Amino acid sequence: MTISNPETEDRLRCGFKVFNYFMVGLWRLGLGGWVNLSPRVGGQILVITHKGRNSSKQYRTPVNYAVVNDEVYCTAGFGSKADWYRNILANPQVELWMPDGWWVGTAEDASSHPQAKEILRQVLIASGFVSRLFDLDPQTMRPEELEELLKIYRIVRLRPSAARTGKDGPGDLAWIWPLSTFLLLFMVLFKKKRR
Repeated sequence: MTISNPETEDRLRCGFKVFNYFMVGLWRLGLGGWVNLSPRVGGQILVITHKGRNSSKQYRTPVNYAVVNDEVYCTAGFGSKADWYRNILANPQVELWMPDGWWVGTAEDASSHPQAKEILRQVLIASGFVSRLFDLDPQTMRPEELEELLKIYRIVRLRPSAARTGKDGPGDLAWIWPLSTFLLLFMVLFKKKRR
């Protein structure tokens, strides 16, 4: 992200934080598969559950990701300032909500990977509209342009290691759908009887 105005960057970071609550909400409602229905437009998105570096509080952050050479990568577009990035450096044990399931795993900085430029390109391609939002065309970017972005962006390798099940995972609020459907149906039927 090459934003020269710090005030604009702060506004964007706040905007993404608000949007992140919405995205996590969709995953909690069991709509993670729908979120990833059109990756060319909306991007490929997973949710990282991580612990705060100071608070040890649990946080959830949606990120765009790409699978490159059978490994999962994402990028911290705001670089080393991103809270989630600093959290995973301090506490690399994470949980991953992915379209294919819920995983325990680890996260590590891979910014110095020998193929960092190509990995960054693939993650930017997999980010859908977000790249275009920042006027980036990863399909046509020259290696020098990717090298410049790597001065800011951080690449993170995510290593899912074991499947996870239980409460507090993706879909933990899916019970809302049948309840709201029942209440809506009840209201419609009750209104018809009152006529």
